[in-house]
Amino acid sequence: MSGQGKVVCVTGASGYIASWLVKLLLQCGYTVKATVRDPRQISSQLQNFSFPTPLAIKTEHLLALEGAKERLHLFKANLLEEGSFDSVVDGCDGVFHTASPVVMIVDDPQAQLIDPALEGTMSVLGSCAKVPSVKRVVVTSSMASVAFNGKPLAPDVLVDESWFSDPVFCEKSKLWYMLSKTLAEEAAWKFAKENGIDMVFAVDWSPDGEKVAYGGRDRVLNLWMG
Repeated sequence: MSGQGKVVCVTGASGYIASWLVKLLLQCGYTVKATVRDPRQISSQLQNFSFPTPLAIKTEHLLALEGAKERLHLFKANLLEEGSFDSVVDGCDGVFHTASPVVMIVDDPQAQLIDPALEGTMSVLGSCAKVPSVKRVVVTSSMASVAFNGKPLAPDVLVDESWFSDPVFCEKSKLWYMLSKTLAEEAAWKFAKENGIDMVFAVDWSPDGEKVAYGGRDRVLNLWMG
């Protein structure tokens, strides 16, 4: 499945799953527009130091990928800044949205988890809705948005696409990460339907980037190819 001549966006590109995804897309010939928190600051670190620094490490593995020099472009984008993704998704054929905070112990769940997950997802989709070139949006979901609803998981229970985590249950149980993913997914489906966005969510039970990108290589690409 060749991506030659096609451009895709990957948000949160320095993350674990996203990094493997970027590697796969580059190997398949795609041009990748990848968002990170601050590529300029990281580039400066790479230029000024002969040894790895904490900032450099966040993206130097991406810059070292085969094909990165020719077809990987890093952009600064803020999940909480409306319109931050407009210029990045412009001209893209597809968008992979992976950026979302993963923190299990928080002092302020709203600020640390819920707002970045919910508002960030809506910001990305809002940018995609403005761009006619975007054919499909793929969002990384999680078992966090599926399995936490208080229902018993007996051996005869089938967990399928009709299952969603219950926001009320998650809030009462203080399952903040699960709540953030559930609220973001619910809002995303509503927005996509209202704005005619072709969107799919990819649910994986474990954040094993190598497995996602290579064990399911065809599956990953088929998510956005249709």
